Amino acid sequence: MRKTARFISTAGVLTTLLGALGTAPQLAAADAELIAEGKKIAFDRKRGNCLACHSIVGGELPGNIGPALVAMKTRFPDKGALRAQIWNPTAINPNSMMPPFGLYEIMTEAEIDKVVEFIYSL
Repeated sequence: MRKTARFISTAGVLTTLLGALGTAPQLAAADAELIAEGKKIAFDRKRGNCLACHSIVGGELPGNIGPALVAMKTRFPDKGALRAQIWNPTAINPNSMMPPFGLYEIMTEAEIDKVVEFIYSL
């Protein structure tokens, strides 16, 4: 009886792990694509223009008005808070020099989501 229960338990764990491994590359590829699209928007001088104020790894001619965008998961454990900061930074800090990208429709909601994925990956 114990051997049967242990076998069933082990089989269940293996099935779960193999199932997760089967879907991980697809999720990782989708995430990588979103991050790449977000990076393109963030680095675009006519769209996100994050480099005008922030230093970002891989960016050319970064600004120094805003903080360097590093360790973002540590600074924003809640990804929603990061999105809110990008959407309207003046809600948290009325004196912020950062433009409210969502509130003023500088970027679309989809573009903001992509930029959030990129920034959160830093």
